Amino acid sequence: MSDLAVVEIPKWGLSMEEGTVVEWLVTEGTAFTKGDLLCEIETSKITNQLEAPFDGLLRRILAKPGDTLPVSAPIAICAPMSVSDAEVDSFAADLAKTTGVASPAPQPAPAPTATSPVVQSLPVATPVTSPATPAGRATVVPDVLHGTTQGDVFATRHALRLADELSIDLARVTPTGRGGRISVTDVEQAILDAGGTVAAKAPAVRSGIPGRSTRDDRGVAATPVARRLAGKLGVNLHDCRATGSRGRVCEADVRDAARRFSPEPAASPNAPSSTAAVDHETIPLSAMRRAIASRLQESKRNAPHFRLTVDLKIDDLLRLRDEINATVAGVKLSVNDFIVKACAMALVKVPDVNIQYDEQAQSVLRYTSADVSVAVALPAGLITPIVRGADGRSLAQISSEIATLVTKAKAGTLQPDEFQGGTFTVSNLGMFGVRQFDAIINPPQGAILAVGTATERPEIAGGELVSTTIMSVTLSCDHRVIDGATGARFLQQLRAYVESPALMLV
Repeated sequence: MSDLAVVEIPKWGLSMEEGTVVEWLVTEGTAFTKGDLLCEIETSKITNQLEAPFDGLLRRILAKPGDTLPVSAPIAICAPMSVSDAEVDSFAADLAKTTGVASPAPQPAPAPTATSPVVQSLPVATPVTSPATPAGRATVVPDVLHGTTQGDVFATRHALRLADELSIDLARVTPTGRGGRISVTDVEQAILDAGGTVAAKAPAVRSGIPGRSTRDDRGVAATPVARRLAGKLGVNLHDCRATGSRGRVCEADVRDAARRFSPEPAASPNAPSSTAAVDHETIPLSAMRRAIASRLQESKRNAPHFRLTVDLKIDDLLRLRDEINATVAGVKLSVNDFIVKACAMALVKVPDVNIQYDEQAQSVLRYTSADVSVAVALPAGLITPIVRGADGRSLAQISSEIATLVTKAKAGTLQPDEFQGGTFTVSNLGMFGVRQFDAIINPPQGAILAVGTATERPEIAGGELVSTTIMSVTLSCDHRVIDGATGARFLQQLRAYVESPALMLV
């Protein structure tokens, strides 16, 4: 079986442990070349398209959309047509034994009929059989959806292909995907809402349970409580994420692994429900949300936070911003662009804040340039793309870079090196009218700045009552590596740049 090849979940970034298959961009029986896009995979941070690592022919899809599998788990089998279906199925069965990823049962060919059915034309809807659906099962597309997609529609490749096959104008489809992207599900729902029908998909035979580790876990660092619980629940500690102190597996990690490997059986239709009288919706945590919960819980638990708050006068900054935006073509600076630049320059002046803390090695990594992470809120959670070397960039360059990173973050196309690392984070909720808040440190960084909204406040200046625009910012520091005086010096430097913004131009 040397002609058989396996496509696996890739490892995008050092922190990636698993990936969720969002959708396949090719179907079984499709030939592809190295570099072609095979499927979309969602990680805890991004959604990326998997490029084919070799030339081949897709013979069997093992992982269906929605399946979450660990890195290196097989998701498809490739082989030339000279390899029989029986050999492919046998190879898939062997993979299932070693990894727990089951292959779909082969679908029997439809029985031949004496005559082909004649499809009558309909006045309201036209039946169209998609190549991706089994023969004899027609998808009926209402005339109201018919048309050709024009312009740059934000949709997945699979949705674009389906719309082209069914002659659907995607401008008439309501998007519900990440960042307003149209998915295959949106296209099918639009057909149903307009009174059409969608061909039923053959159910996939799937175990739904990732492969268990069989390695000896006596050497895995774990708390005594976690080790006893793992023995009781039959969980191998190699299958647990280590989120406890000093990188150990804790009780919560064991229980999380037990839920993943032993999903609760479906309730009997006749069984009484304890929540029958309460309307609710169960929303499972996405990979991104689980990663956020784990990292911030670890940060809050392990890092002793202390906070320092100062008020910044930004009247001169606002005047300079308005002047630049009015006179420099193609530049549209925001207050946040100035804050990022000011933080970067202050970090260089106070390098003891421009750090990462290596908890395992008990050492501090101090950097000479400032890589400032900018918190971006997404429907699925929070991500922090990084403006690299922000201290050496102009305000216009920082503004352009942030705009590009935010666009890529919302589209789910950030690369690992664009959001992993960083030496400091800026989290701005001022646009929501939040006056002041505390932010949790983004490990392994040592500090984060929470930026509130700017408000006009009365102030005595030269014996007269005047109105001044004030912005409150709060610096959260990890007291293990940053002292209060160090944090205060950083805020002094930040105030100097913000209240005298011309310093950021030289």
